[in-house]
Amino acid sequence: MKADFESISHEVPGFIELVSRDNGDEKWIVAIQRSDALASYYAFDRKTKKLTKMFDSNPDILRFARAPKKALVIKARDGLEMVSYLTTPPGVEAKNLPLVLLIHGGPWDRDDDSYDPEVQFLANRGYAALQVNYRGSTSFGIKFFNAGNLQVGLGMVEDLFDAARWAVDQGIADPKRIAAMGGSMGGYATLRALEMRPDLFTCGVDEFGPADEATSLRFFPKYWSNILARWRRRRREGDADHDENWNRKISPLYHVDAIRAPLLIGQGKNDPRVTIANTDVMVAALRKAKREVTYVVYSDEGHGFARPENQRDFYGRVEEFLAKHLEGRAEPWKKINGSTAELR
Repeated sequence: MKADFESISHEVPGFIELVSRDNGDEKWIVAIQRSDALASYYAFDRKTKKLTKMFDSNPDILRFARAPKKALVIKARDGLEMVSYLTTPPGVEAKNLPLVLLIHGGPWDRDDDSYDPEVQFLANRGYAALQVNYRGSTSFGIKFFNAGNLQVGLGMVEDLFDAARWAVDQGIADPKRIAAMGGSMGGYATLRALEMRPDLFTCGVDEFGPADEATSLRFFPKYWSNILARWRRRRREGDADHDENWNRKISPLYHVDAIRAPLLIGQGKNDPRVTIANTDVMVAALRKAKREVTYVVYSDEGHGFARPENQRDFYGRVEEFLAKHLEGRAEPWKKINGSTAELR
């Protein structure tokens, strides 16, 4: 089987997935995906080693210039090696670019080198996108995973600062044009980043990020109860539910005065994980502190924006916001029919 995969990858490089095979295991259907294209499907004859293309899953994308991800390793301040992915605009020298630090959620998750429409969107608009597997991310061994214990909102976020500094030191990023952006825990990390290092970030995009740790625990969904013990063990110190000092220490809600950069915040009205009340309170605190914040709510969305109309609306607002603060490209924003967006 190893020889078969080597034969396929020699002819068509990319991530190979064995989708189906016949009863004799002589003929395969494989999907091959790259970081700059969705999967293409091929028939493979194991005897003759003949690979025949069947179809592209989304041929329309192939009409546009796309940017491959570059895998690299960034060292954190303590020497921890973080597998990361850098995507730069196609046809543009990777020098002094506006940078978007695209932060994955979880935090027990990871970024990889698969196709990512959000990354391609940013590259198309002229931004370098940097994805960092900060400490505690999955797939890199137990030592790396455990390095994230009790580091939510602390060491995990500092890893992002190390990555941003790396991009500046390499001459890739313009130090005056750096944004943080992410959803869920990535949104939380965005808020923390802007609070902890107001000198480093020009703006931030927070998608349904929890601003208050105590509220997050209080509204923990019952159907997520199987991970609550891990959540407490790996995220918290002391009495997980009643340690108000710890809650305040890692909750952006209590540090809005430290935030200087403008924010775009998106929220689903029916989000069961990060309730709209959590985000409403954060936005109110930001406005009371006279911080610049644009707040958009989608009345028919939950934890994430699933409807295409709402996705188009939100990313139209994202590109307008980033262009204003990072000077990238943007189409003029226009109202999307069918979107339930409400500015608040």
